[in-house]
Amino acid sequence: MQSPTLDVLWQDSSVRFDVGIKYTRFRSGEFLVDKLHPIEDTKGNLGDKGTLWITNLRLIWISGNTRRINLSIGYACILSINTKTTQHDQKRQSDALHIMTKFSGIRYEFIFTHLALNSTIQLFAAFIAVYKAYDTSRMYREMKLRACLLDNKKLMLLPMEKLYEEIDGAWNLSSDQGNLGRLFITNIRVVWNSTMNVNFNISIPYLHVTAITIRSSKFGRALAIETSKQSGAYILGFRVDPPEKVSVVQKQLCSLHQLYWKNPIFGFEMNREVENDDEQPSADENEEDVTIDNSDHKDVLAAYLVDKAIEPNQFPVYNEELGLAIEPLPAGYKISDLWMVFSKTGEDKLSIIK
Repeated sequence: MQSPTLDVLWQDSSVRFDVGIKYTRFRSGEFLVDKLHPIEDTKGNLGDKGTLWITNLRLIWISGNTRRINLSIGYACILSINTKTTQHDQKRQSDALHIMTKFSGIRYEFIFTHLALNSTIQLFAAFIAVYKAYDTSRMYREMKLRACLLDNKKLMLLPMEKLYEEIDGAWNLSSDQGNLGRLFITNIRVVWNSTMNVNFNISIPYLHVTAITIRSSKFGRALAIETSKQSGAYILGFRVDPPEKVSVVQKQLCSLHQLYWKNPIFGFEMNREVENDDEQPSADENEEDVTIDNSDHKDVLAAYLVDKAIEPNQFPVYNEELGLAIEPLPAGYKISDLWMVFSKTGEDKLSIIK
């Protein structure tokens, strides 16, 4: 069984500029929480009275002059949220929503100002509530290893989650001997937990499942769950006792996976402030099929960049602490500062079926 859709979730994990209007429309499972106007993109489009769409996955800002000028800011890219005082004109200062993000190793800064008098507090409060709800619901969207999943040997269900089956005698085939445990099948994910060690477990959202098949292994016929590139492109193997039950489990998982993709659950529900929650960004007839010229795309990005690029003629410099020639450090940074960055890459890697 291949994934019934190739609609990879990118909306919450990327920052995009001036995309085609179809990319500002909501994907399945994405919904509008609040819509605010007039909102100014103070950093890149000063004076433009645009509209800010707050969804459960991202911020979308669309220019009031032309819909071809827009921003899509995924919540997973956000580093910090704050307020910042901006100078609107010679007479008036106002507070603005200040967002720092990082995407593909590059940091971007965004400033949104509510042009209606004394309305920035409304903007800040509305967005903070949505972002906090997103940030605390990552279990729906991320594959988790060695997480706190059980309470008194029972799976702790997430809001909107329903448990369909609990299977004892399920072996995780990630080691040479295999590990005996229990398999939980819900409408959102597959969870396996070791019988001997409650902290040895894995939670696999259907969001990241690309295929569910039966394969031959040295342990016999095994259930193989393939995951997306975003989650590491793993092949996770499980043996179910009695062996003839593996086909039943595979069919059940395929059905639940297909149902999930018809209406994905990304993690939270909120009281929506809009009267028409089916409303989406739309295009004028003469804008729909226009090809966007991206020749000046670098100039567009430059307005939002935080880190200045290294000059091409800037040569490496010798560092005595390392005994190596390195790229010049940004102003105010020392070598010791670089060791404060902790990488989780490589932790808790999973074995795969060969």
